[in-house]
Amino acid sequence: MVRGSRSRAWLLGAGLLVSAGLLVLAAGLSVAVGAKSVPLGEVWSAWLHPDDSYTSAIVTSRLARTELGLLAGAALAVAGAVIQGLTRNPLGDPGILGVNAGASASVVLVTATLGAGAGRSVWAAVPGALFAAVAVYVIASGGPRGRATPVRLVLAGVAISAALAALVQAIALAQPEVFNSYRFWVVGSLAGRPDDTVDRVLPFVVVGLVLALLLPRGLNALALGDETATALGLRAGRTRAVGAASATLLAAAAVAAVGPVGFVGLAVPHVVRSFTGSDHRWLLPYCALLGPVLLLGSDVLGRVVARPGELMVGVVTAFVGAPFLIAAVRQGRAGL
Repeated sequence: MVRGSRSRAWLLGAGLLVSAGLLVLAAGLSVAVGAKSVPLGEVWSAWLHPDDSYTSAIVTSRLARTELGLLAGAALAVAGAVIQGLTRNPLGDPGILGVNAGASASVVLVTATLGAGAGRSVWAAVPGALFAAVAVYVIASGGPRGRATPVRLVLAGVAISAALAALVQAIALAQPEVFNSYRFWVVGSLAGRPDDTVDRVLPFVVVGLVLALLLPRGLNALALGDETATALGLRAGRTRAVGAASATLLAAAAVAAVGPVGFVGLAVPHVVRSFTGSDHRWLLPYCALLGPVLLLGSDVLGRVVARPGELMVGVVTAFVGAPFLIAAVRQGRAGL
């Protein structure tokens, strides 16, 4: 038994190294591939020794886009894994806590009030996403001494999301100029974001990931049920509060930065769980590595298939992630 556990740990550790290699490859392709492809050797040279050349300008712009993909991909995948663990819901993703709806409603309200502005969407989306998630958690708790059970969290999230979606539709239909701005943001894209987007959302992602590092033992215990978790000495309420804070910060930052990109937070944890099992000590690190692989890989594919234009990454992630999710489900081990 001990030898088998050690062998499994070695295999999963080796898998983390392979995942890290895939991440490096995806990042390299993200910088090298586009309407004008740049050889990897020139990418390396332009990164180490930037100048005023056209190639250097291309590499610099793609580096910022790649950094954004790394950050948003890791945030979405880890947030999805945490939410699935908290709610014990295999369909859990950042949208289940109202994060996507809150960010969308906030962006629409700010656009309708102050006008469209690419640099404004980040600061508009973050507070809306945080507000929606807090509202869901408060409603699910049912009061200061209540307990936010998985079922209550899901129901509260659905209710808040529906109400905010109605608000978005009402404003967008009443003001066509708001809809024109909103429809590009809501699809999700790594392109066209302000240069300082990474700096703006990085603190939220860092805090969210640090909180996620505290969760593996608690999430593993919650998977056994609240009564069993309590018998093991776990404070389920505290674990859910920390988990909700982590998932909210991660999802809010990612949605604010790239828009409500779907499928990353849903598919990646399922695919990872198909070979790691439900142990969050392995699940969360794998999600942090493979989430950016899916997002950057989808972004590269969107540039290649529609060259010289490109497909928005929010459209491509579903097409790329769906086969992997279906394969994981068919194995019968992806569910919680």
